[in-house]
Amino acid sequence: MHVHLGNGESGGPSRVLKVSLFVTVAYIVLLVVSGIRAHSLALLSEAGHNLTDLLALVLSLTAVYLQNRPPSATKTYGYHRAGVLAALINAVSLVAVSFIVFYEAFRRIQNPEHVRAGVMIGVAAAGVVMNGVIALLLYRSSRDVNIRSAFLHEIGDTLSTAAVIVGGWVILVTGQYWIDSALSFGIGALILWSCFGIVRETLNILLEGTPRGMSLDHIGTAIRGIDGVNDVHDLHVWSIGSETHALSCHVSIADIPPSASERILRDVKECLHREFRIDHTTIQFEHAECEIAHGCVIPVSEEEHQH
Repeated sequence: MHVHLGNGESGGPSRVLKVSLFVTVAYIVLLVVSGIRAHSLALLSEAGHNLTDLLALVLSLTAVYLQNRPPSATKTYGYHRAGVLAALINAVSLVAVSFIVFYEAFRRIQNPEHVRAGVMIGVAAAGVVMNGVIALLLYRSSRDVNIRSAFLHEIGDTLSTAAVIVGGWVILVTGQYWIDSALSFGIGALILWSCFGIVRETLNILLEGTPRGMSLDHIGTAIRGIDGVNDVHDLHVWSIGSETHALSCHVSIADIPPSASERILRDVKECLHREFRIDHTTIQFEHAECEIAHGCVIPVSEEEHQH
């Protein structure tokens, strides 16, 4: 039995992403110009960080459009994994940027340059406001891994720009310009931390692993607890998209007519929807014993099993 996938509303996230895209472009220009004028590696590192945010927003916006396209004869699941792929690309790009930041910070900390801390503080303050507002707007849609990857980018930017403000103030007070490079190391570490969870989750989805927060044992126990179900096996649960889960299994029932088994099927589907938010299901009923053969679980009669 198949439950067909529905398309969610993308208007809200799409509008937020478009606004975020425009604001991010403007802020990147401000960071580059200010970073060059202030001789601040921390500001230029922030420009690189925000450049990956720009890529993240472009990919996320594209993914929102693609993953809401209806299924077709060649794409029977639709384009739900477009958002997952976008999130993975975003995270990998962040890893590359973090190592570039580490390299530049290491080079600069050996030969500190004069930094105009006042410019650092002013630009970073504008960044905190901008990234904080964007993160707040994205928060409502952050259950989707694609949007959550963009949301984490913005959270990381908000924290790192706040650190730049503190660093700029310390430079003003102490005159220690190496602090600028030390901040860059911190920003690079924050970038790596923010992308780790996204890489892990997207790879789990692409490898068709059990969805985050679900347990096969709990799902199997819930199905076995339904009246009329004798056992469940060959149970598989995976994600088509970050918020779209699928399940297939064999369910053992008594040798009853199809009209009587319809009630059991309905109860299984309702249980999966209510307790696990799984709506795309393929459930095979059987009353014969199963055994493993050639890597597949197949039903065999009692007479065949005795031989």
